[in-house]
Amino acid sequence: MDEIRQRLDFAVAACRRAGETAASRFAARDRLAIEAKGAQDWVSEADREVETLFRGQIAAAWPDDAIVGEEHGGQEGRSGFTWVIDPIDGTTNFINGIPAWAVVLAGVSGGRIRLGVIHDPVHGETFAAIEGGGATLNGAPIRVAGGTALDSGSVAIGLSGRTESRHAVALVAALLGRGALICRTGSGALSLAWVAAGRYLGYVEQHMNAWDCLAGQLLVREAGGRIEQQDADRMIREGGRVIAAGADLFDALRAIAEEAWR
Repeated sequence: MDEIRQRLDFAVAACRRAGETAASRFAARDRLAIEAKGAQDWVSEADREVETLFRGQIAAAWPDDAIVGEEHGGQEGRSGFTWVIDPIDGTTNFINGIPAWAVVLAGVSGGRIRLGVIHDPVHGETFAAIEGGGATLNGAPIRVAGGTALDSGSVAIGLSGRTESRHAVALVAALLGRGALICRTGSGALSLAWVAAGRYLGYVEQHMNAWDCLAGQLLVREAGGRIEQQDADRMIREGGRVIAAGADLFDALRAIAEEAWR
């Protein structure tokens, strides 16, 4: 636990440094070079710059660790510990001046998520979690929402071109039918962090990549919520579905999602 705690402290500091760079690029986004990776899937020079900054910090502090990043792929290590980087989660928001994006760093070993940090530079919020050690926002403990019915709160959803649109339509219809308000933040990582902080009741997405979701899933679990049991190494290789909520709503949300995704 002591070594994981050291890694978490490092991750918080690394995310804040990376966040400073990202925020400066956000302020000057009209000068960013932007490329399309696919339909509604963008990458800016800021994404690449921030990921390079992350990689340099990790290489200096933990040279034997492996690294997986959204923009620059994988780098093998010898320690058995893997860092998973999303330099800017919510790039479409970022390049369009919408202040809902984050820098994200997760740590994985033995198929388990050991630590996660989601840093929102615009609002000065740093969400952090360590396996078995709880979840915090700017150092203060956070908890998922409890005792709130679906028709008294908001559920966040994620959408992408990797899944069939009919499944998304069915999910929205089912949630509306249960009286839930539906939100799409445009940053899956931030949405999961907000579930952990009790702002959203839950989050559902049919397919996410590991860099988008691992840190947030750990945050939700350590804040007293529930997530689906998944092998973190497999998520890194393949991605997968994500369902996260407070313990009292998790089963209902999973049933709604599974019916919509048939």
